[in-house]
Amino acid sequence: MLHEFPFYLAVILAIIFLVMLANKIKVAYPILLVLAGLAISFIPGIPLVKIDPELIFIIFLPPLLYEAAWSTSWKELWRWRRIIGSFAFLIVFLTALVVAVVSNHFIPGFSLALGFLLGGIVSPPDAVSVGAILKFVKVPKRLASMLEGESLLNDASSLIVFRFALIAIGTGQFVLQEAAINFSWMVFGGVAIGVSIAFVFFKVHKLLPTDVNMDIVLTLVAPYIMYMLAEELHSSGVLSVVSGGLFLSKRSHQFLSSSSRLRAVNFWESLVFVLNGLVFMFIGLELPEIVDGLGAIGLSTAIGYGVLITGVLIVVRILCAYGAVIVTLIARNFITVAETRNPGIKGPFVLGWAGMRGVVSLAAALSIPVHLDNGMPFPQRHLILFITFVVILLTLVLQGLTLPFIIRKFNLPEYDHPLSDEESYHQMYKKLTQQSLEHLKSNFSKELEEQAVLQQMARKWEDANYLPDDASMIVECKTVYLSILDQQRQWLRDWNQDHHINEEVVRRHLRRLDIEEEKMSFQ
Repeated sequence: MLHEFPFYLAVILAIIFLVMLANKIKVAYPILLVLAGLAISFIPGIPLVKIDPELIFIIFLPPLLYEAAWSTSWKELWRWRRIIGSFAFLIVFLTALVVAVVSNHFIPGFSLALGFLLGGIVSPPDAVSVGAILKFVKVPKRLASMLEGESLLNDASSLIVFRFALIAIGTGQFVLQEAAINFSWMVFGGVAIGVSIAFVFFKVHKLLPTDVNMDIVLTLVAPYIMYMLAEELHSSGVLSVVSGGLFLSKRSHQFLSSSSRLRAVNFWESLVFVLNGLVFMFIGLELPEIVDGLGAIGLSTAIGYGVLITGVLIVVRILCAYGAVIVTLIARNFITVAETRNPGIKGPFVLGWAGMRGVVSLAAALSIPVHLDNGMPFPQRHLILFITFVVILLTLVLQGLTLPFIIRKFNLPEYDHPLSDEESYHQMYKKLTQQSLEHLKSNFSKELEEQAVLQQMARKWEDANYLPDDASMIVECKTVYLSILDQQRQWLRDWNQDHHINEEVVRRHLRRLDIEEEKMSFQ
């Protein structure tokens, strides 16, 4: 392992340069990383990369899910809960069913159970790929929220299908009642475990005298405990991490200091950057071993099967996107739905086309055991691995490269937030300064009369300008200003309850307030 260490350092450096190139040419970096890994794998003398699926599930998956949960808006997740739930659960199950039927019919030696196994592996779209693409194109906030929310939950549902299929293949039977009980425990047990552990960490942060470094380490430890405990209790580790992350994210201003929040963001952005880069590079580097395992199955034949399954996945997801719209249009006659307008045909198509597969699919395929419990080789293992790789490669390249063009061509309107982010930001800032000025005059009138710095602050707020960076405050002024910053945070959280408020703008202001508070420690 030691002699391979320079190779992995070189891989990290290559990832940095490839991501810079991706940003320059405005292409989602997972596409370049997979293609680069594929190209590097053919260089003579390159060490054979063998990915341990436990390495991805245990080391990579918890922090990636946890960071995604912290970045996700609970407000938007709840608002679009029906469409997100349908894509994350119902459509994953339907996709697995269609893949099972097609593979059973067209691929020799594929039973329905093997088909469901393959369907569970390739059904969840990859969150990182979609997020990387949305950096370069403007898409309505509602679509972005739906894609982000779906990506948090679909890994859990696909891995549940995967587990049940493995049991059916190993035992040769499938008991519906037992499966229903296990499914309920995986979903509700996973959520309960995640929230319970999150509550413990919430109290640890709040009650113990932790500093910034301790806070950051605790945020790193939390997702691993959530995931491993849930998996040990045969529940969903994915749902445990997601639910725990959402619980803590919503309450971060109650138990983390401004310094901890600011430095944790920087730490997690760097960590997730490295983890995502390594995973997508490893996907390409894994190809030689996957091809070697095909054995008697011809390469062209295996590629044909991969293309077939990829086509099925794309068509099913697009049809399901339009099906979800039809169901919503019918349901609005009986219940209150988040959107009453007709979404047209463009939005659902974008939602359906954004179905690139990635790390979870490969990790699940690699985790298929080599042998069954009776010692027999696991049927079609290498073919399933190869089909999964083809699906990941084709969806990343085909859909990943064309999705930005489609989004620009469709030019979808922004119904929820017609103002740009910058316009919303400055509008909200003006409202904050007006209320802060009133709060200052009402609650600190004596200090305002006595302190020139507070009078200067009031004049700046009247002009709706920022507080100067070089403002030198005495202790009394700092106390007043910190109190007003806390009040501003509370106003922002209260305003954010309205779904018409752009939460990204709210988060920018909360981060600005943390920076303002951090400045006080250097004055």
